[in-house]
Amino acid sequence: MSQSCNNSCSSQNQIETKSDIDTVNSLDFTEGWVSEFSVPKMDCPSEEGMIRMAFSSLEPKVFLSFDIPNRFVTIYHADNLDEVTLRIESLNYGAVLNNTQKISAREIKQAQQSSSKNDRDEAITLKWLLAINGFMFFIELAVGLYAQSTGLIADALDMFADAAVYALALLVVGKSVQLKLRAAHISGWLQLILALSVLSEVIRRFMYGSEPISLLMMGIGSLALIANIICLMLIYKNKDNGAHMKASWIFSANDVIANTGVIIAGGLVLVTGSALPDLIIGFIIGLIVLSGAWRILILK
Repeated sequence: MSQSCNNSCSSQNQIETKSDIDTVNSLDFTEGWVSEFSVPKMDCPSEEGMIRMAFSSLEPKVFLSFDIPNRFVTIYHADNLDEVTLRIESLNYGAVLNNTQKISAREIKQAQQSSSKNDRDEAITLKWLLAINGFMFFIELAVGLYAQSTGLIADALDMFADAAVYALALLVVGKSVQLKLRAAHISGWLQLILALSVLSEVIRRFMYGSEPISLLMMGIGSLALIANIICLMLIYKNKDNGAHMKASWIFSANDVIANTGVIIAGGLVLVTGSALPDLIIGFIIGLIVLSGAWRILILK
């Protein structure tokens, strides 16, 4: 996805959107036309939201299908191509009509079913992510407390934040872009709170001392790394399906870095006999969590 999303999306989220109009019940026609547009400036979910807004008042209502990575919008509409073209061009995203053709009610139904299937697949993915991160949270927290490892405790709290993200994202599958964005922001605030908690714990243990068990750090860190790689594989095909899924991708990518750090820190504790590597990685993970929270909160 284009890096310009960070700069171009800051002012486009000021208007509240209605519920997504790409649902079966939103269509007022049973046969019509399908038109595909190239939209070069559709860099992020913010543009998707604005395009939906542009068509929210059009009658008969339309069915929209987005391919944000390739910057295509497919619009199922009545015999009103001129009005459809005018509305998407008025956004100044450089929209160009690639092709248009007449379709039957059966083809519209197939497109609707495909959209519903995508939502179901996304929900299944999120349930797996929630289960994996919830399980790893309890494992890492228990072992981290027993092993006196700030690295494992920090990683466990990060897992908890991820589980909360996936739970929130699951609630907004198939909902409006605005609801998805709001869920992402809630998860970002949660991650911010946990990051500050982790950094406070690192400072406390630095002042009062700790004796981390290196072998447990490396073993559980490796287990968490495997879990997060599986999560990334699950998220990959859905990572462009809105801000909530982008947030999930960011969180799991951060976790892979953190897990690798815990494993390395465990090895250094074993070699040096010092708790300092564990404290350092705990602090670094806290900063990574803090950075991830900021990246989520600035999503537009």
